[in-house]
Amino acid sequence: MPPVWLTGALVLAWLQTTYYGLGLSFGPAWADLLGGLLVGGGLILMGLAASEMRRHRTTLIPHRDADRLVTSGIFKRSRNPIYLGDSMILAGMILYWDAVLALPLLPIFVWVIEKRFIVPEEARLRRKFVADFARYAQQTRRWV
Repeated sequence: MPPVWLTGALVLAWLQTTYYGLGLSFGPAWADLLGGLLVGGGLILMGLAASEMRRHRTTLIPHRDADRLVTSGIFKRSRNPIYLGDSMILAGMILYWDAVLALPLLPIFVWVIEKRFIVPEEARLRRKFVADFARYAQQTRRWV
């Protein structure tokens, strides 16, 4: 499940900054502010996506088949707003915690999420909603 991967990455970032900080820092308050904005934005994205999926009465669980293809609301801007929100939360916490050495976790997290969850989800959607998904994928980017 993606929340488990996010939690694991957050724990690694926290451990890095707590035990292996090596005196590295992003700087003063700007990192805290940007980190907070990223975490807040990520939570808002996730909330908007969950609300839209609930409104269309389809599943939020990654490995289940969707009952409907949701293309409205936040899904007009991103095909994966929940995963984008997860990534924003990870980036924000890395900044907030000054976990400089944990920055490589971000592209690793995105790669894992894309390979383990997004690609299989989109394959299921492509099989179930053939023309509609093809049109949606052409109009809406995977991430942003």
